[in-house]
Amino acid sequence: MKILNNIAKTLIVGVAFTACTDNFESYNENQNSFPEELQSIDFQKQKIPFKVIQRGIIYQTNVDGTNWQYQIMQNLVADMFSGYFHDMNNPFMNQNTCYALNTGWTAAQWDYTYAQVMPSIKTAEELTSDDSFIAFNSVAKIIKVATMHRVSDYYGPIVYSNFGTADPQPQTQEEVYKAFFNDLDKAITALKGYDGPDTFADTDIMMPEGKRTYKQWLKFANSLRLRLAMRVSNVDKTLAEAQAKAALDPSNGGLLEAADETVGEYGVANPLGGVANWWEVYMHSSMESFLNGYEDPRMSKYYKPAAGGDAPAGVPYLFDITGTYKGIRQGTNTTSDKRYQMHSWTSVTPSTPIIVMTAAEIWFLRAEAALRGFSSESVQTCYETGVKTSLEQWGVAGSYDSYINSDAQPREYKDAFVEAFNSQPRTKVSPKFNPSGSKEEQLEQICTQKWLATYPEGCEAWAEQRRTGYPKLLYIAINLSGGAIDTETMIRRVPFPQGYKESNASLYNKLVEQLGGVDTGGTRLWWDAGQNKF
Repeated sequence: MKILNNIAKTLIVGVAFTACTDNFESYNENQNSFPEELQSIDFQKQKIPFKVIQRGIIYQTNVDGTNWQYQIMQNLVADMFSGYFHDMNNPFMNQNTCYALNTGWTAAQWDYTYAQVMPSIKTAEELTSDDSFIAFNSVAKIIKVATMHRVSDYYGPIVYSNFGTADPQPQTQEEVYKAFFNDLDKAITALKGYDGPDTFADTDIMMPEGKRTYKQWLKFANSLRLRLAMRVSNVDKTLAEAQAKAALDPSNGGLLEAADETVGEYGVANPLGGVANWWEVYMHSSMESFLNGYEDPRMSKYYKPAAGGDAPAGVPYLFDITGTYKGIRQGTNTTSDKRYQMHSWTSVTPSTPIIVMTAAEIWFLRAEAALRGFSSESVQTCYETGVKTSLEQWGVAGSYDSYINSDAQPREYKDAFVEAFNSQPRTKVSPKFNPSGSKEEQLEQICTQKWLATYPEGCEAWAEQRRTGYPKLLYIAINLSGGAIDTETMIRRVPFPQGYKESNASLYNKLVEQLGGVDTGGTRLWWDAGQNKF
């Protein structure tokens, strides 16, 4: 089917999963619904597609409340595999959670992004290709990378550089990442040289109020560059070092540094909060283990205490959970009842701002860059600043001194119903930085705290957990993958849309060829080396 791209209307919701991207080269011509003279006022014509694409990173359509797309794109996939959340709804308990992957869910990130976001990104780039719109074009490129690296981090090879062309061939993940860096370099170079007014400010929903400037977008671009530089650090040190140094170079515009510099989607209903209203976003057992073990001051900001009370569905509790912070172990395969429905669920509501990137994450990336020798900064200072910035962001900065000096360790997970699901923590890492630790030990500390600070953005958290192996999440209780995914290696990716096998076999076969492995959840992506190489 053709991809609809009416830039003066909201994009149509509910596109069939396997048909959306059969013909990447066929998307409709722009149909402007108001006169040309009105479109030229205050760059209105150029701004229209940005209303869509800013909402496409953490996916939310232009119709607030249609949260089921986000649920299948992210919440039942990356949010769970990252160790943040779990769903207690019994029809879901023998599928992704047990590695018996639901192909409709795993295809959704691909299908919705290509059907409803990439066409508008393409339009935004085309409408701003003239030099007089260079700042708009730079923002479009930044959003493009911020959106599409998430898709590549799910699947591996994707269609990127030649999307919408006559020959939309997929690229390897290595090629795609190099294209990401190229687009970011162009955007950063252009914004550095721009000295005009902030013409995007009244359309900007991603920067906090008072910071809707091109200078802030430049900081976001550099921060995104640093994020992706670290992503490739185990497979291409030369590329990673060059990109990290460019991002850290203050002459390029700086990085996100302060707690109030959170990049998000402001003024948009949070789809995670929408799904939470269905009683379907619960604490993951790994989060329970770390947060309870550390007595983390962010715990009440992240989750609500368990309601507990009478045993649900007639299944008796092994112990009282009322008022505790109680998670669900992935892979419980409990399909006959909703026994976990009185456990802790997320504190995110529809009015909670959507988080795309935080300054705390960037401080932890700086700590890793220093650890790898890419900068002369102090690893410990960057690490501790990351912790402090996250606590400030969540309004619990008063706990910083006690937390950063804590030797506490993650706590054993005890299932409230099945003793066989109990699990000891897989690590003894603590918040207090160990300056005499090995690089591997220090990296675990950095990445564990980054994981805690990245909450609730599961896509980024899952990607980094796969890249580094940290934090050491609890293994799933029951594995129903039939051997496709190893329990201890854990899930490494999600399969390409399976409908392509019949509807677009040539594209599917090319994607698998570029992947370089079998199209299962057990195949590692390019940047996933299986070990940390310093």
